Amino acid sequence: MSAFEINLWLLAAVCFLTWLTSVITKEYSWVDRIWSIIPIAYMWVFAYGADFANTRLNLMAVLVTLWGARLTFNFARKGGYAKGGEDYRWAILREKMSPLVYQIFNIFFIVIFQNALLLAITLPANLVVTNEFTQVDLIFALAFFGFLVFEFVADQQQWNFHQAKKAGKATGFLDKGLFGISRHPNFFAEQAQWWVLAFWCLVIDGTGNWVYLLGAVILTALFLGSARFTEQISASKYPEYANYQKRVSMMIPWFAKRS
Repeated sequence: MSAFEINLWLLAAVCFLTWLTSVITKEYSWVDRIWSIIPIAYMWVFAYGADFANTRLNLMAVLVTLWGARLTFNFARKGGYAKGGEDYRWAILREKMSPLVYQIFNIFFIVIFQNALLLAITLPANLVVTNEFTQVDLIFALAFFGFLVFEFVADQQQWNFHQAKKAGKATGFLDKGLFGISRHPNFFAEQAQWWVLAFWCLVIDGTGNWVYLLGAVILTALFLGSARFTEQISASKYPEYANYQKRVSMMIPWFAKRS
């Protein structure tokens, strides 16, 4: 059985388990809880398919493991793994849908679509066959790691701000630091890492299998939709958020406009 086939079976198992746990617990963030974990498994399965003898694949798997460790840590400290740690946006959507429609949404979007996307963003690794490590690999590896550090800093700034709000030392929303050049710098860096991985694999493969970019494309579309939904909530809470939207780039870091 190939590494790709093993990952397809793993995908099917994860889909079933996340759906089952959502039905039993009535919480719908189980895919969120494995979001930072299951891509690590997929990457190491691809490395296993090469008998762990492919330096490039092993390095990719290590980098994705670092990505997952950072994201898991950030998710855990925000209470994502605690009982009742469901994403607040699912509750808002439930209020707008009938129970039947929401269950259909749960099966096809939350469970199947999102789990398939997690495999799709790692799928470019299936292209990696050659093992000759070059300067190109080093450039892509450093780019991935750079965006990883960027996301870590953005998440830490966001965490510090919300801790200050809880302590009564800050109000409103975060618009300083990296959030002064992008409204969602952590979202930007998250997507960028998977774009780097996809192009890394495509450049090494050299056959122009552009379909392997589909995972990164869909991930970007998902993040854009999620960011717009989040901003609708923020704008309803903070009247001054509209001015922030005019001044600061939504995703790609850029110089802020004057008020």
